[in-house]
Amino acid sequence: MKNLIADLLVTLAEKEDATRELVAQVEALEVVVTALLKGMGEQQRQSVIGNIETALDDLRPGENIPDQNIDLLSQNIKKILHY
Repeated sequence: MKNLIADLLVTLAEKEDATRELVAQVEALEVVVTALLKGMGEQQRQSVIGNIETALDDLRPGENIPDQNIDLLSQNIKKILHY
């Protein structure tokens, strides 16, 4: 029983480490994208934003991705794009 609990704790710790790594990657990408957008001219920035929003709209008809995930992705991307 103790071995099972120890194994579960190790597995949980590994998953937490992986989650922290993913969060750090996402936050780094958010900083990079925001910096890139701020460095662009208004016309170029609006073009990039339009292309990204079009790509998001193209995801909607797909049955492979749950609507909840697309909505969450869309909300977070719009937050970054309209800093």
